[in-house]
This record gives sequence, C-alpha cells and structure tokens, in this order.
Amino acid sequence: MDVVVGRVAKAHGISGELAVDVRTDSPETRFAVGAVVAAKLRDGTSRDLTVAAARAHSGRLLVRFAEVLTRDVAESLRGTVLLGSTDDLPPTTDPDEFYDHQLEGLAAVLLDGTEVGTVLEVAHGAGGELLVIRRGDGTELLVPFVRQIVPTVDVAGGRVVLDPPEGLLDAD
Repeated sequence: MDVVVGRVAKAHGISGELAVDVRTDSPETRFAVGAVVAAKLRDGTSRDLTVAAARAHSGRLLVRFAEVLTRDVAESLRGTVLLGSTDDLPPTTDPDEFYDHQLEGLAAVLLDGTEVGTVLEVAHGAGGELLVIRRGDGTELLVPFVRQIVPTVDVAGGRVVLDPPEGLLDAD
C-alpha cells in the first residue's frame, strides 16, 4: 500500500529543484539520497522519482530528483503527490501512535455502538490532527483526534470510538 509522503508545492530555482510540503514523520528516510518515491501527477499519470538531494528550507523540503533536470520539468510537477510504500515504515512502539493509513477506512462509532461514519483521512493542521469522517448521508465531519474525544482506536477491530462533546456531531 502507498501513503502520501509529500506534495510538490512549486519549482525552486532554475535547475529543477522542487519545494515539497512534507507529509511524513520521517522525511530523513523518505527523502534520503537514493530513495525512490512514486509521483502521481495531476493528469493522473505516475512515474518514479529518485532523490538526488534534499534540504530543509522555510518550512518545506527542497528536493532535487535525478529525473528532473530543468525548471520547465520541475514546473510541470507542481501539485504532484509523492507516495511511499507502507512496507518501508518502521513499526510503531507507542500504543497510542498510529500511521494515517491505519486509521483510514475504520468505522467511527459512539460509545453505545451507534455508527457515525467512516474515517476518510487524517487532516494535519497547526492546531493538531482531525479525523475526517464521512457520514452515511455523504456529508463530512471533522473530529479532533484527541483522547478526550476519541478514547479508543481499535485498528484490529476496524473502528474508532467517539465520545464527542455536545454539539460536535450536529449538522450545521
């Protein structure tokens, strides 16, 4: 299975370097020299890219790929999603730590077992993580991924249990 490890924000400089918004906890491994990432371009095509160099810059990672030698090629990759294999992830040792892909697809239920929906993704923001849950009617719900609201994550059982404060699940 592949997981998103970054997204190309823009070209940087004139020699094909790319500014990448990192979406992984281990950029030093995912973007190490010689590492290969799968690039899913905006037009739906895919290709492999080999990291030739990477360095931190202004909250992003500047990455040079062996296959991207000019600014024009770099510009064509704007918006490209970079994927890595889950097989390359180290196991988590903390029972309260999860990879995003482990949570995606889990059923979201209340303490009494009432179904709320399905976890679509984990959104990462400055204020913390949010579970994006698709309800049965197709609407989406954002739930803060904190122990007080999500007291149980049962990956093996295929569910997360929610204990939301009053009003959190109300439709606007």
